[in-house]
Amino acid sequence: MLRTIWGDNDRYIKTYWEKFRNRYYVAGDSARRDKDGYYWIMGRIDDVLNIAGHRLGTMEIESALVAHPKVAEAAVVSKPHDIKGESAFAYVVLNVPKPQGAAAKVLIDELRGWVGDQLSPIAKPDEIRLTDNLPKTRSGKIMRRLLRAVARGEEITQDMSTLENPAILDQLRGVDSDSPAKAAVAPKKAVKPAAKKSAKKVAKKAAKKAAKKAAKKIPAKAVKKAAKRAAKKAKRALKPAARKTAARKTAVRKAKVASKRAKASGPKTRSARRKK
Repeated sequence: MLRTIWGDNDRYIKTYWEKFRNRYYVAGDSARRDKDGYYWIMGRIDDVLNIAGHRLGTMEIESALVAHPKVAEAAVVSKPHDIKGESAFAYVVLNVPKPQGAAAKVLIDELRGWVGDQLSPIAKPDEIRLTDNLPKTRSGKIMRRLLRAVARGEEITQDMSTLENPAILDQLRGVDSDSPAKAAVAPKKAVKPAAKKSAKKVAKKAAKKAAKKAAKKIPAKAVKKAAKRAAKKAKRALKPAARKTAARKTAVRKAKVASKRAKASGPKTRSARRKK
């Protein structure tokens, strides 16, 4: 299928044919055959890390991690290092429930020591991140470019349309859905009413304190005098109106009494009235 490299046929021959005397095409994948005759595809032979001058294949580190009884799957990528040049960054999927907090740190230290025992202390990953799954395409291939971008803290600008599980990216970045920070932020609607009630309580307490302070500043005698003055003013304002109503009532009574007397003393018939 591959005929040549555009503009550089010599590179095509050296890279893909000369290694096996122009008889076999170098695909770039590593494989081994076991004693039962089965072939095991191990990984890319050109995926090599240069850690402190030592060339290590990611395939070897991944195989060492998967050999641990608690590890189901692993992927190793390179991350720049100020002193060693490159460092190994491993993503590990467990076949047991993922631990949290101190238990997770203990397991990570155990895995780092395991790789050191299997290969060499130089091959220990500088960082191991536990995850529920790895970013894969729908055909099951691990998207290592995404793992490299996440490990280096870079923004992902590549096409992710073939990614089967886009939700796993947050977990790969270290943002766990079960973390307390996210759990505290999630229920915003439930927090608002409680915040309002607490604000009202604080306002009431502040008002009471202010009223007590104001009462302490004003003497009790002054308050009593002010109350007496206000009562006197109210009585004075009511007196004129009370006098008018009382005068009216007495006038009406007098008029009624006079009319009754006039009726009682006067003549009862019309002719007597006329004569009178």
